[in-house]
Amino acid sequence: QVQLVESGGGLVRAGGSLRLSCAASGRTFSNYAVGWFRQAPGKEREPVGGINWNGGTYYADSVKGRFTISRDNAKNTVYLQMNSLKPEDTAVYLCAGRYWNYDDAVGSYSYWGQGTQVTVSS
Repeated sequence: QVQLVESGGGLVRAGGSLRLSCAASGRTFSNYAVGWFRQAPGKEREPVGGINWNGGTYYADSVKGRFTISRDNAKNTVYLQMNSLKPEDTAVYLCAGRYWNYDDAVGSYSYWGQGTQVTVSS
């Protein structure tokens, strides 16, 4: 069993930055890939990107060049650095865990955090 807790959300103006954290507890975190997803009101949950167990990263086209995902296994934490934020980035951001490699399918993940709200004002 893995427990995931997101933090770092908030209200920011367009062009600003936020760093989200996904803290894990439970089983061996270093064996897990972590995906970041987001869900805006009335929309389906969509992938933002993720990081493999070995540090390989993946990004959705909509965030490529603006967002960066990293991990610190010593702290059992994965980070989502979000720069040049846009109003369309407004959503609840969730992290999810699965063994080994990132997958952009929501149904591939066994463990989910509760989410953190990110609101970008214009």
